[in-house]
Amino acid sequence: MKKMISVLMTTILITVPVTPTFAQTNQDTVKEKAQVLASKLVSDYGVSGLQYAIMDKGSIVLSDDAGVYDKASNAPITKDTMFGIGSVSKVYVTAATMILADSNKVDIDKPLTTYIKDFTMADERYKEITPRMLMNHSSGLYGSHYGNAILLGDNDTQYHDELLFKLQSEKLKSKPGEYSVYCNDGFQLLELLIERVSGISYTEFLAKYVSAPLDLSSTKTLHDEFDRERLAKSYWPMIDHALPVENTNVIGSGGIYSTAEELTKFAELLIGNRTDILSEQSAKAMQSPEYKKGIWVSEETNTVNYGLGWDAVSFAPFDDYGITVLYKGGDTLEYHSSLIAIPEYDISMAVVSSGGSSIFNGTFTSKVLLEYLRDKGHIKEILPEKTFEPALKVEMPSELLSYSGLYGSVGSTINMEIKNGEINLPMTGGGLVPPQKYVYTGDGQFKNSDGSVAVSFDKQTNGQTYVKLNSYLNFPGLGQFMMLTYAYQKLDPNPLNHITKKVWENRNGKNYYALGEKITSALYLAPTILTKNISVDMDHGYANGTKIVDENKAVNAVEIPISGRDVFDLNFYKVGLTEYLKIDGVSYINEDAIQPIYEGNSSISSIPSNGQAVWYKIDEKSANRVMTVEAPVSGGFAVYDAKGMVVNFSKATSNHSVVLPEDGMIVFGGNEGDVFKINLKNK
Repeated sequence: MKKMISVLMTTILITVPVTPTFAQTNQDTVKEKAQVLASKLVSDYGVSGLQYAIMDKGSIVLSDDAGVYDKASNAPITKDTMFGIGSVSKVYVTAATMILADSNKVDIDKPLTTYIKDFTMADERYKEITPRMLMNHSSGLYGSHYGNAILLGDNDTQYHDELLFKLQSEKLKSKPGEYSVYCNDGFQLLELLIERVSGISYTEFLAKYVSAPLDLSSTKTLHDEFDRERLAKSYWPMIDHALPVENTNVIGSGGIYSTAEELTKFAELLIGNRTDILSEQSAKAMQSPEYKKGIWVSEETNTVNYGLGWDAVSFAPFDDYGITVLYKGGDTLEYHSSLIAIPEYDISMAVVSSGGSSIFNGTFTSKVLLEYLRDKGHIKEILPEKTFEPALKVEMPSELLSYSGLYGSVGSTINMEIKNGEINLPMTGGGLVPPQKYVYTGDGQFKNSDGSVAVSFDKQTNGQTYVKLNSYLNFPGLGQFMMLTYAYQKLDPNPLNHITKKVWENRNGKNYYALGEKITSALYLAPTILTKNISVDMDHGYANGTKIVDENKAVNAVEIPISGRDVFDLNFYKVGLTEYLKIDGVSYINEDAIQPIYEGNSSISSIPSNGQAVWYKIDEKSANRVMTVEAPVSGGFAVYDAKGMVVNFSKATSNHSVVLPEDGMIVFGGNEGDVFKINLKNK
């Protein structure tokens, strides 16, 4: 799924040495230059293996790879190696919906309830949502339900089967159609729409109406029968061997497997060259600037400007050359992809990788395609990357002081003080822009020290004031990536009464741990997703960016076009004396209710009748001892250190013995009644 949880902590940001991008010599071929860049992805950007291809007027003109299929054997990537394509899957479900529209079975501007009659929400505005709004990200849905969606070696359909039930109790964050902001759940609803209208599973629909006519033998979903050994091996920090097969059971938004060559074949349909499958009219409709229909950050060049399914229908930096380029990127926990199509020249390029991120892949793809366009004579020269002058502070107009105050983003609030023409901001841009100081440089802008990031303020037509972030990110040896977004929204203070304030003070800083995730879930590799740390802004009445309503409830407070994805409410409740937190239908237990693992030599733990996971603390009595677990086949466990990093996850490592880290955590999961026999001994 595109930028899966902001590329899951921005795919663990990688520190890279400063080296020049490949030399610009006439003797170098596009193939050689692409291989230099691909090798850089492998050596410096966390990629174990990747595959890329260019199609020009229906013919593959470049197909190559870098890295390895399997680190253990050093087996090479081949053109037939398959990868998860993450959110590039969204253009597939969009095209499938448009295929139904071509046959007059779907009108994309009729209410979604026309086709999914049991779709309801606790917000009457849901009746206004249309398939078009799902495809252009303007439905107003909160964002994404990740629970039990990404599983290791397990193709359980729980997420798919429960989505409509979970949405029944939820509200919208904005009026449908008001603005576009990335939303995975919308494309899952499209998957359900296709199934309801066609009468067959989405997997069957893809096979029959897309893969068969395009002769895509390597484009599959987790429900297809195919040789899983064709999937490139994937890896995770602190685990020294390949992970089990990742099954992303959100097929509409991110669950397709494919190859780079087959992605470019599919792009022929998106460009409008396969009118036997998708009409030219529908292909053109997908390329329309849908983002302009609602509130948007600006009309400036950008790498995000939604069409139908596409992340961008005018992708930077190609608009600097007067070329309209379509772009879609995708990320799961383990796989990453990018697809670029140029309808004007009938050219497409795809890159898929194990490890890395779609941002890195997209930068690589842009760089190689510019080389190819120059080689073919479509452009005369490649423009130099943007350079910047160090920020020169000038006197700031006093009226800008009015922008000081409380601001919120998804998950946090900040008290922004504009003082002496300076602003200090924490990490922004999904972790790609570090915390730093910005100084006023004129024209309403504040810039960082090297001038590559500019901050300004926008008052939008919805009455909200936003902090606009315009940044150019340089990836050494790879290229430049620009990002224009709203980072924060101005909020009003929300004073709390004494009783409410005291209740939330007791929660401040507490961790709450997820109980409903299957033990086969890949999210156990990234426990920050399964752990909610409550951060309360007592002075202003907010918690984790949500507005506190009463002692036990806080609701989403931000409406941010582009970057306001995956918002949430906080709902606390008690069972007996134990406090729980519910977010998006998922329950979390307060850390105060979690007991230390029994320090004796032998003990047992069992999964309760509700099937929920069981968490334990590692105290001084059990720390640094060796824990060995005898677990049923359906069960497993994970151990984390004090920083929340996974030390062992049995479903990924098949290792049932681990040294317990001081102040860490343990979680056991499985089926109802599963019993774990635990042995502790000194090292």
